[in-house]
Amino acid sequence: MTVSEHAYDMRTTEETVLEVENASVTFDMDRGESRVLDDVSLDIQRGEILGIVGESGSGKSMFASSLLDAVVDPGVLTGDITYHPPDGEPIDVLDLNKRELRQLRWEEISMVFQGAMSSFNPTTTIRTHFEETLQAHDADVKEGMERAREILTDLYLDPNRVLDVHPHELSGGMQQRALIALSLVLEPEVLVMDEPTAALDLLMQRSILKMLREVQEKYDLTLVFITHDLPLVAELADRLAVMYAFEFVEVGACQDILEDATHPYTRALLNATPNLSTDVEEMKPIEGSSPDPVNVPQGCSYHPRCPLATDECTRDDPDYYDVGDGHRAACHHWERARRELPLSTRESVETEER
Repeated sequence: MTVSEHAYDMRTTEETVLEVENASVTFDMDRGESRVLDDVSLDIQRGEILGIVGESGSGKSMFASSLLDAVVDPGVLTGDITYHPPDGEPIDVLDLNKRELRQLRWEEISMVFQGAMSSFNPTTTIRTHFEETLQAHDADVKEGMERAREILTDLYLDPNRVLDVHPHELSGGMQQRALIALSLVLEPEVLVMDEPTAALDLLMQRSILKMLREVQEKYDLTLVFITHDLPLVAELADRLAVMYAFEFVEVGACQDILEDATHPYTRALLNATPNLSTDVEEMKPIEGSSPDPVNVPQGCSYHPRCPLATDECTRDDPDYYDVGDGHRAACHHWERARRELPLSTRESVETEER
């Protein structure tokens, strides 16, 4: 199998649940082609919690939509996305018809979007949302509602109260938990979450993270958690994939990246992250701005903002460099980054004990 220059290969038949290879998303615009996902390749391992992080506009949400072949028109998704079910042959996601795709999206891979109110029909009860979802997939409604009650309870919601109210009668945190329960009612293998806690206060965000960890372990889920909030995902993820300019620039175990990031962008992102342990004077915003998707720089896309950039960076788009056990970075100068770009947040951004 051919793997792109940006791919990294940790795949085995037993471990890989989703295999993304050379995925790109483009939009035709009056001023040129807008490339909002740029030839990305990434394997998602069964049972892991993968955190996707990066600045707003870096391509995170487009990657999430691509996993379900849900890129909206007139966007064009190309490449290969393969789902490996627990039993049976691999499924080419981009080759499914509408009926097969609808089945995949709820029964195998489910998604939770930011802002529960935009996902619920405000005129129907929470119970109706569950029942209509089960009916649409020809599932046993009685068994499905018993499962819904169990999942709601796992998320610290009272089914007797929640099921018979309308979405607006619940708080924001309760709405989001009800939406998570709805996404799990058909027992998917993979749950993709796109900024699911962005509209919630800090305390509720942390509470939902704790619940997600418990639910993930109980139901053997693979979680893909997409956020711009690096400290938030650090409390949850097993592995991090850092996105910049519509491609992944660094991938590795969560703790490895937090303590020993090797891409200049990742180190800059860590140093720009607000936290309680670092003086405000030590926090440094990332100078410059993210590239225009119609005009991404040649060579390394980060080189206009990178203090280590050389002629090689402006000329040659870097392959992944192996910088540790399963830890890889797309940077020609990753060794210099370790030596010359200090991490002010090294001691302050840590994962909680699990």
